[in-house]
Amino acid sequence: MELIPSFSVDHTKIVPGIFLSRQDQVGDSLVTTYDIRMKRPNREPVLDVAAMHTLEHIIATYLRNDPDWKDEVIYWGPMGCLTGCYLILKGGRKPEEIYDLILNAYKSVESNDTVPGTTPENCGHYLMHNLGMAKWYAKEFVEYLEANRDNQLIFEYPKTERLVTGDGSQFFDS
Repeated sequence: MELIPSFSVDHTKIVPGIFLSRQDQVGDSLVTTYDIRMKRPNREPVLDVAAMHTLEHIIATYLRNDPDWKDEVIYWGPMGCLTGCYLILKGGRKPEEIYDLILNAYKSVESNDTVPGTTPENCGHYLMHNLGMAKWYAKEFVEYLEANRDNQLIFEYPKTERLVTGDGSQFFDS
């Protein structure tokens, strides 16, 4: 079975940042998935579930209302490992080209006094939110992105070296 691209990234070396995860041709359109990594996998505590849920609501609302980007946004949501989020956009921009969009989306969290879409009719677990912690995580990520704006490592995935067996097959450990 072929290993999916996100599992070929060396998670022991990845740092927080904005990475191109994959590109897919869907009909006549190119669609790009970005890995918005907030925590170093397997080295830092993951995001609190309620805070991640809040970040999902606030940032998804921000992205889908940004006048310059709303028509390009297909999806925003958390990673199962709780170390970051995925953003799917139309087109094929480099991670550096969406830096300001991501920075401003995370900056927008601070100005929210409420979490959008938190009624039983709007959300599958409307009581599971933590705005205070979401603001803390967003501020931490904003400060990191600003401090590393010129650091190319926040835009380039480290790749895992895979063992190749004698018959040319790749060895997968998961």
